[in-house]
Amino acid sequence: MHSAILRQTSRTLLLASALVGATTLLAQSTDTAATDAPPAKPAPLPLHQIEGNGGIFSTLSAYIVNPPRAGEPIGRPSLGLAYVNIGNGRHLEALTFTESPFKRLELGYGYDTFDLGDLPSAIHSATGIRLRDGSVKLHNLNARLLLVEESDTLPAITAGIHYKSNQGIDRINADLGGLLRASGITSNDGVDFTLYASKLFKSLPRPLLINAGLRATKAAHIGLLGFTDDYHVVLEANAVLFLTGNFALAAEYRQKPNDYTPVGTLVQAEDDWWTIDAAYVVNNHLTLAAGYGHFGAVLNHKANGVWGITTKYEF
Repeated sequence: MHSAILRQTSRTLLLASALVGATTLLAQSTDTAATDAPPAKPAPLPLHQIEGNGGIFSTLSAYIVNPPRAGEPIGRPSLGLAYVNIGNGRHLEALTFTESPFKRLELGYGYDTFDLGDLPSAIHSATGIRLRDGSVKLHNLNARLLLVEESDTLPAITAGIHYKSNQGIDRINADLGGLLRASGITSNDGVDFTLYASKLFKSLPRPLLINAGLRATKAAHIGLLGFTDDYHVVLEANAVLFLTGNFALAAEYRQKPNDYTPVGTLVQAEDDWWTIDAAYVVNNHLTLAAGYGHFGAVLNHKANGVWGITTKYEF
């Protein structure tokens, strides 16, 4: 009987050892899976602005779009779409793309199509000239480098270079017998330089993000009308108030250089842009936004009831 008890005890100890071993292996497997799990996806902010940079609607942010997550060697791409109704048959569509291969570098592209609305018919009525094109296309190639990371005391600071090429404005100028060139719009391409600072204030009742920057540019109507000979340094800024974790209101200001001679009422002097915007974070990949703008004179009409919608998806 004594030997039977010993055999039973041995079996019990072996079973207990096996259970302990299985539990340990399961725990190690769980720890390994947790370690190998992909890093958490942060909120898909900032948005894409219409020229293919991280920002709001027409202005930028110093924050980089979709940089590499912790443990990942490179960032993932982001795609955006925008539609802007400027009135009198004029509208702008934007297709935007960004890729941030490194934590501090954002590369972007924006393809803007601007429909001239009733401007061709107005030109024909005033001059008898028929334009061959009723729209222009603007290509924007952007590279932005985060110079200073945000801290408790310092804002994030980002410098950018932006090559812009207008497809169509040369044909319009030729149709008009060189009238745009005579007014000071001498080129179909140009390079902008930007320097932006961004600071998130968390001590207020609701978080408030302030973005402000300077732009050196030759662009007329952000390049949609072409480019002049001289650089001008203009101010851009926006403020974003986060009302909830996934809903924010914003206000923007974009100064314009206004460096060409108006052509009667057909091509009026350009004015600064003001917009108010609302953005909703649908999930960790998708954002939707809508805006209302006061653009002043845009070519042959005032545009003080501009509205637009944008969306961006981060992979």
